[in-house]
Amino acid sequence: MADPTRRRGRPRKALPDAPGTVQALDRALDLLDLLAAQPGLTLSEVAERTGQPASSVHRVLHTLATRGMVESDMTTQAWNIGPTAFRLGSAFMRRSGIIERARPIMRQLMEHTGETANLGILQGDAVLFVSQVETQETIRAFFPPGTRSPLHASGIGKALLAFGRATAVDALLDRNALERFTDRTLADPHALRDDLARIRHRGFSFDDEERTRGMRCIAAPVFDIGGEAVAGISVSGPSHRIAPEHVKTLGAVVVAAAAALTEAMGGQIN
Repeated sequence: MADPTRRRGRPRKALPDAPGTVQALDRALDLLDLLAAQPGLTLSEVAERTGQPASSVHRVLHTLATRGMVESDMTTQAWNIGPTAFRLGSAFMRRSGIIERARPIMRQLMEHTGETANLGILQGDAVLFVSQVETQETIRAFFPPGTRSPLHASGIGKALLAFGRATAVDALLDRNALERFTDRTLADPHALRDDLARIRHRGFSFDDEERTRGMRCIAAPVFDIGGEAVAGISVSGPSHRIAPEHVKTLGAVVVAAAAALTEAMGGQIN
């Protein structure tokens, strides 16, 4: 099914160009906006979807790359948002308060469960990890800020899909094949949809070695003032500590932590 929200041509502006705006900068920001929404595009795809000449797009992308705003995969020639863009975005996140407000909740979650606590947000077709409180255990999960993980193969990603807009899964499947990372990855669309239904029913997601063998994760969504799932909190750790018989208990603790952050942000749970 085609994604009805997928943009074609130059991204639409909310307002017309104001007098005195810098056109070259405006076009560069169009490229950043596109790559934030649809990461992994090639040069020709970026040019086609923005309506800009490929030669101009090439110059702008390379200029942005010198400042770390975007980066290119040398193997696939795909372009993505770079670390400098994350740093600038992090400044907004600090101002908006989610990282600061999440920190004590995550620390309490880590101390309660004994496992690493994570905070992630939606970025295109991936989860972007923005904060982590590590356990003191020798063997532990590690997702430093800036790490990205596919939505279908991460606890937070599946939680955001399950509690997000109804069209999000169709859009994801329309844009991408579901990459398989382990023999447990939900690379089949029907298996993924079935799991998302279970997540909605119980209130939390369970990544059962679907991204990395030997590691498990339990996550729950965080909602904004409009009741939209905008972030997720999780605990992650080795499979021998997050055993199947502990999932229900740990899930209830993670759901409570996510609800506490939702309340702290002035959000509401639908």
